[in-house]
Amino acid sequence: MKIEMGESLFYSWLRHVKECQIVQTNWKVSSQWQLSNADALKELMALVDNHYSQKYGYAIFKRNASLSQLLQQGECDVLGISIQPDDMKYYAVDVAFHEAGLNYGSRDTTVMKVLEKCARTAFCLHGYLSTREAEIIFASPKINPAVLSDLTPCIAEMNELFANSGYDFTFRIIANEEYNDLVLKPILLVSDGIADTSELFLRSYQMYKMFSDAKTTAKRTKSDTSTTKAESPEYDYTDADVYQELKIGQLAQKVLGRMLCDGCASDEEIEAMQTAEYSKQQFDLQYPLLRLATESETPLHYYAKPIEINGTCYRMCCEWFEKKGANNDRPYLLKWIEEHKK
Repeated sequence: MKIEMGESLFYSWLRHVKECQIVQTNWKVSSQWQLSNADALKELMALVDNHYSQKYGYAIFKRNASLSQLLQQGECDVLGISIQPDDMKYYAVDVAFHEAGLNYGSRDTTVMKVLEKCARTAFCLHGYLSTREAEIIFASPKINPAVLSDLTPCIAEMNELFANSGYDFTFRIIANEEYNDLVLKPILLVSDGIADTSELFLRSYQMYKMFSDAKTTAKRTKSDTSTTKAESPEYDYTDADVYQELKIGQLAQKVLGRMLCDGCASDEEIEAMQTAEYSKQQFDLQYPLLRLATESETPLHYYAKPIEINGTCYRMCCEWFEKKGANNDRPYLLKWIEEHKK
């Protein structure tokens, strides 16, 4: 079976950054599946086709005479489902890597191809999984500025077309620097401790890092350790572009936890973080942020893995939430991170 590194990257990204319990690569429609919502999808297909035809002269579905023909060609590079107690979130990703820049032919043809892929994925999700809500991503590490400038307003209009028709699909383009900041760096940030041999991208990175770290250690050994400064990390893990895709719990563990270990909080703050009052005021938590890791078993409401701060081990509260309009701890956490960056 052919393995694409981009698909492997997004397989890991959906599993560990978006926390999808179910992830499948090369998700394809089966002719044996029962199609739902056919009439609504035909109307939506006509709406999308007419909009881009009249405004841009694009023939989005020119090779498909019917909805069924379009759907049978449906294939998504990576599909993920995040299952929460009161919610189910779908992610569908098409990823393309063309070394000279995304190219399906002419500039217009390339834009039309991306729009067709995005719309068809939405049709497939609604028709075969009966969901009206999903994040649909087209990702490429390199899209030429001219193509991207044409594509960006078209994707914005597709979001508007679907929203006006009563759907909650979110269409996104992740390309160029965003590909690095929103996908590559976050998965590398959360990759510690992942040892799944099926995740080829992460295994490749771990192998590279093993030899890279060994080389760095050898250089330090040869130098005067009393005067050599610690080398800078590969990237700034407190950079907002790196962690904006992380869920609140990952942001707490991978960024806040690491900042605490790196000495970004004073002794007085560490002491205050062990109180409910300070933790509620600064992080909107219902429990103290830190608790001395003296217990043999993990206490309720705290992460199992301790963190070491100034030679003392603590467990950090795991009760983080980000429900918009209700219990949303993210603004508090982001504010603390911004104020304590070194």
